[in-house]
Amino acid sequence: MKQKSSSPAFKVGAICLIFLIIGFQVALFVSKAAALKIAANRDHADTVYIVKYIQHPESANADAGTVAPQIDTVRREAEHAPLVQAARERTRRKETFAFNPNTVSQSQLQRLGFTEKQAAAIIKYREKGGRFRRKSDFARSFVVADSVYRRLEAYIEIPLLDINKADSAAFDGLPGIGGYYAAQMIAFRERLGGYSHIGQLLDIYNFGQERFDGLSDLIFCSPPEPYPLWTLDADELRQHPYISSYQVARGIVRFRENVPAEELSVQGLIDAGVISSSQGEKLSRCVIEGG
Repeated sequence: MKQKSSSPAFKVGAICLIFLIIGFQVALFVSKAAALKIAANRDHADTVYIVKYIQHPESANADAGTVAPQIDTVRREAEHAPLVQAARERTRRKETFAFNPNTVSQSQLQRLGFTEKQAAAIIKYREKGGRFRRKSDFARSFVVADSVYRRLEAYIEIPLLDINKADSAAFDGLPGIGGYYAAQMIAFRERLGGYSHIGQLLDIYNFGQERFDGLSDLIFCSPPEPYPLWTLDADELRQHPYISSYQVARGIVRFRENVPAEELSVQGLIDAGVISSSQGEKLSRCVIEGG
């Protein structure tokens, strides 16, 4: 018996159903692909937004394919996002200018090419009492890369300490100098009337060559007021560390009372036997008024 062919209406309906199923599957695929996309925030290069699907509560009895998007935000710091950090390093404008690492501001450090965190670390180190005495100290900082130091080395300016103007706190900040020697350096300066050369620190009792060598490249002395050797009385003269005794001080006073002013000299005191050769050598290196 010959089978009866399907009616035209049935064929049209079947074709429509097929297109509907295909369209639904395509729409679902596009929706899922868009939802699973990881997009970087343009304003915050170290922030990413991860979109994922979860089962929607209201659709528990619905079709298993029914889902709702949930957005998880993940914040990644620069050190955990090397690609982001590298991009920032490439685009950050680096400047070069003279700076003192002991006084430079955080914003200036960032202008020099340091990240915000690196600059903050340097400031924090200083706030805790840290000090960069030499350029090499700055190079050893854990946030200063070798390549950065090489670029900035010529621009680092750390002023030397003027031992004729420094206070005890400044002396205390020198390597090998604590509160005791800081006080001795102040007292010796007062007795001298001002340092004439940095080597006079070695004349401080028990100061020592090793201690001096550890700080000699960090200091200088500005010219002191000339010492009035030829006008002070004996009591004032005896306070000078290279005179020290009242007997020597009286001898200087008698010498100048009996010698014309134009002939007064440290060598004359040595020749007259008023002071020893070693005293004369040290005294001659002082800046003396009229000398």
